[in-house]
Amino acid sequence: MKILYGIQGTGHGHISRAREILPKLTSQASLDVLISGYNCNMSLENTDVTHKRGISLTYDDNGSVSYLKTTLNIQPVTFLQDINSVNPDKYDLIISDFEPITAWASINSKTPSIGLSHQASFLSPKSPRPKQISLLSESVLKYFAPVKRPIGFHFKRYDSFILPPVIRQEIRSLQPHQNNHVTVYLPSFSHEKLAAIFMQCKSADWHIFSPLCESSYQIENVIIHPVGNKPFLESIESAKGVIAGAGFETCAEAMFLGKKLLAIPIKNQYEQLCNAAALNKMGVQTVHQIDDSFVETVQDWIENAETVYLNDTADTTELADLLYRYASMHSINRKHVSSF
Repeated sequence: MKILYGIQGTGHGHISRAREILPKLTSQASLDVLISGYNCNMSLENTDVTHKRGISLTYDDNGSVSYLKTTLNIQPVTFLQDINSVNPDKYDLIISDFEPITAWASINSKTPSIGLSHQASFLSPKSPRPKQISLLSESVLKYFAPVKRPIGFHFKRYDSFILPPVIRQEIRSLQPHQNNHVTVYLPSFSHEKLAAIFMQCKSADWHIFSPLCESSYQIENVIIHPVGNKPFLESIESAKGVIAGAGFETCAEAMFLGKKLLAIPIKNQYEQLCNAAALNKMGVQTVHQIDDSFVETVQDWIENAETVYLNDTADTTELADLLYRYASMHSINRKHVSSF
């Protein structure tokens, strides 16, 4: 039995989730893994991976999605060639974690395909949305990596096909406690700009993690780190709070650990605006821009904000068993057809 697992390489959430699910699947099936995204900063250790360019969002220094840069970085010929390089008929199941190459390669094949991602949760109208709905962004969520069956992840079980977050074992193994620092993960902002802002907040120390930082350094009460798994885990384990974009996985991990959370959705990033709407309903404070009042807002957040806890998480063993059953059904049908 053979499964193709496609992973969107942009951000850390897709790969982090795959780290938890892949070992459960490999115990029952043969897996090929494909990662796409030309700004991928993470990898899967001890796993053979096929890398493709794919499509990635590009940001400016102010934390806003740059549609111009994103469009200019797309290579349509390469993208089509990558789709054609995938033979879906080789597999009993294709899984796409918002990965477009595997999704589009399988859409017209007889092989079952499953969208296993946070983005799949937005195929339900019951998932929270911001006040201003973007029809263009809704279309992107629907057609960027289309599949035959969605299994979505969200902060709550908003619909029958939506599961709670997958929390990686590295987070589950931590022993949360509080020192005087706040962990900051806002990768769409320049770390120089963030350092200049958080230096003004003297009531806490600040650990900023940036994909553009090559080595750690400190300025007054601010330490800037490169993005790295172990330093980030050490920081968040002992943080008094977390300031992050409204990305799904980081926010879920912060709430799971019982850390006070301030979410800043990326401008023009519709998925994060949807997440911010969900977080607001749960009682998490969100800020939509870093302006002249931001330092005061952060000081008030440190002193007065309530902690919101994540009370439900996905069972990856049950999930892997469900995926395996889908693959098994196709494998049996394929063997039955080939016997005639």
